[in-house]
Amino acid sequence: MSEINKTHAQWSNRFAYILAATGAAVGLGNIWKFPYIMGENGGGAFVLVYLFCIAIVGIPVMIAEVYLGKSGRLSPMRAVAEVAKRYSASKAWKFAGAMGVVAGYLILSFYAVIAGWACAYILETAGGQFEQASAEQIKLSFNQLISSPASLIGWTSFMLIITAAVVAKGLQDGLEKCVRYMMPAMFVLLLVIAGYSASYGDFSQAVSFMFAPDFSKLTIHSVLEALGHSFFTLSLASGVMIMYGAYLPDNTSIVKTSIWIAIADTMVALLAGLAIFPIVFGNGLEPSAGPGLIFETLPLAFGQMPGGQFIGTVFFVMLVFAAFTSAIALIESSVAWLIEKKGFSRVAAAAFSGAGLWLLSLLTIFSFTGADWATVNVFSVDTNFFGVLDTLTSNVLLPLGGLLIAIFVGWVVKQEDLADELKLSSATFSTCVVLLKYVTPLIVFIVFLYLTGIFKF
Repeated sequence: MSEINKTHAQWSNRFAYILAATGAAVGLGNIWKFPYIMGENGGGAFVLVYLFCIAIVGIPVMIAEVYLGKSGRLSPMRAVAEVAKRYSASKAWKFAGAMGVVAGYLILSFYAVIAGWACAYILETAGGQFEQASAEQIKLSFNQLISSPASLIGWTSFMLIITAAVVAKGLQDGLEKCVRYMMPAMFVLLLVIAGYSASYGDFSQAVSFMFAPDFSKLTIHSVLEALGHSFFTLSLASGVMIMYGAYLPDNTSIVKTSIWIAIADTMVALLAGLAIFPIVFGNGLEPSAGPGLIFETLPLAFGQMPGGQFIGTVFFVMLVFAAFTSAIALIESSVAWLIEKKGFSRVAAAAFSGAGLWLLSLLTIFSFTGADWATVNVFSVDTNFFGVLDTLTSNVLLPLGGLLIAIFVGWVVKQEDLADELKLSSATFSTCVVLLKYVTPLIVFIVFLYLTGIFKF
């Protein structure tokens, strides 16, 4: 019996995998980050560039990662090592997989804190705290939340406990069962909010803003922002897609499912824009409000609109669902590694990973609360632990990991083996190989140089 059959189950069917992988990709990045960076970068022109980047960067890297998972049938580091051994390549390639696991683990340590904000906002919105509240009152409420260690520790602990509990139940009884209900529910809630926005907000202005491109507002920064987000939004280079690929049934098409996941992820991001921007424009608010768009700008609008208390509550429930389906994906690689390498039971592995994440989350929590010890000096710049973790993962580990994965699959894996797995026409396969060998690595490398500040535009 192979090691994968000893330690890992498989998705029950292709649809279960698509739901789970879409749930991993759809998270705070789609509903929280995408609308505000679109607002900051001019709307429609940014969307077109973003869609182009999904096609030439996001999908090829996803195909490469899922291929490695399906081919190696192990957790990310060990799957890459297994494939490298098959082609007599350097053992050092395993660190491309390890980099993703580390990145995903670090991301979840602060992702859980932000998801905890959304949990707190469910109760605050449902309790009518934002009804007829002024912008100053809402900002004060938000600042009180993120400056309270007790509140942040409580909500973060809640998120991590339920994340570990679901993952402890296994692949089909835990992760798969969770996304089977949560993903459709999240999508329905998003549709409800979009319908409400179309009725009570300025829907026509929102559509014009999102889909009428104004290329005069497009800058080099906007293009690189779109490149970066198209890469990160699909949960690439975080260990997730390699891990989920390891559970993929043998008869499942990597290419078709990757395209469907990318389409679903993009649809949710655009639908989130259609849910948020009509409310923003209808209330005379700024679409470029930045990270505060969700936690300060929208509550102000919900407090002034008819039925805003209900729809605001629904919105934050939906946001928590999106965050949770990503959280269970981000923790899974570390849990699988502990099972494979250290012989942990799944329950013990989930508890151990969850405890480590809880300890790491304290760095982010006390960064927000302003603790002196949470401030550090990096390259002569004062920042906090949250800033260090965010920069290390988003600007270094994710792009570098994605770059290495694309190069590994493009140059180390034998093309005949890749062609046999992907089952594409010769012209389509040749295009895919060119993207993985040349185009995607070059683009990701440029994004890496830009994000790390090595190269300025």
